[in-house]
Amino acid sequence: MNIPDSDSVKDFFLRLQDSLCGQLATCDAGAEFTEDKWQRESGGGGRSRVLKSGALFEQAGVNFSHVSGESLPPSATAHRPELAGCHYQATGVSLVLHPHNPYVPAAHANVRFFIAEKAGCDPVWWFGGGFDLTPFYPFTEDAVHWHSVARDICTPLGEDAWPRYKKWCDDYFYLKHRSEARGIGGLFFDDLNKPGFEECFTFTQAVGNGFTRAYLPIAEKRRSIPYGERERQFQLYRRGRYVEFNLVWDRGTFFGLQSGGRTESILMSMPPLVRWEYDYQPQPGSPEAALSDFLIPRDWV
Repeated sequence: MNIPDSDSVKDFFLRLQDSLCGQLATCDAGAEFTEDKWQRESGGGGRSRVLKSGALFEQAGVNFSHVSGESLPPSATAHRPELAGCHYQATGVSLVLHPHNPYVPAAHANVRFFIAEKAGCDPVWWFGGGFDLTPFYPFTEDAVHWHSVARDICTPLGEDAWPRYKKWCDDYFYLKHRSEARGIGGLFFDDLNKPGFEECFTFTQAVGNGFTRAYLPIAEKRRSIPYGERERQFQLYRRGRYVEFNLVWDRGTFFGLQSGGRTESILMSMPPLVRWEYDYQPQPGSPEAALSDFLIPRDWV
């Protein structure tokens, strides 16, 4: 079946948001997400769910959106000029986690589906998504686990999928203005429409469902490590890189803002507290200094 079934995709994304929120709330000792439902004047809407000041997460957000319109924003047509003038639908789930404890990594995941249609033409559609990890005080065994789960998810697509999607993630989540990776990567894919709709949809479901299998064991293992003001300040400083990437380089942020999406939901990805420091240099030999080497992309598995 190669005819895209956008209703099935939307239904899965709604269920995925419920599942992710349930698992994360349970991990955070029963903390609750608050929900905002919103409508977009030019078409569509969504459900934004945010957990604040939990036992584990300082802030966690899991968003569902389904938007539509008669013309795509510049951030989309710049990459696909043939889509100008098409009616489009874009739906997906995005997740961002900012824990309290600096030893627990921040994390991001999203899965999405896009379809554009024009009279007299076949629909143009694709899936995209992935997940990436942003540690502040990293552990090799955590990186190996994270990438092992990502590799296993990619295996059904063929032996070339994992190295390709890992490199795509390393390349995408890179702060060009600092010549520095945002984190240790994971997997990232876009424009996926081969070999067919069912195969692409199945893979996208595996990515969405696989995130907690990759992340929660790491969070549980590190959440009780003692930390002090030094670690907290370093966490807040490194969160600045998260903000810089999302505002300077992230295509999803551009698309959301330019297409008239809900600003509060789009910027949900931002950490609740962050700091910048001019020309910060970690003390040589310190755990903070070790992070730079850890962020150099490598084959963890």
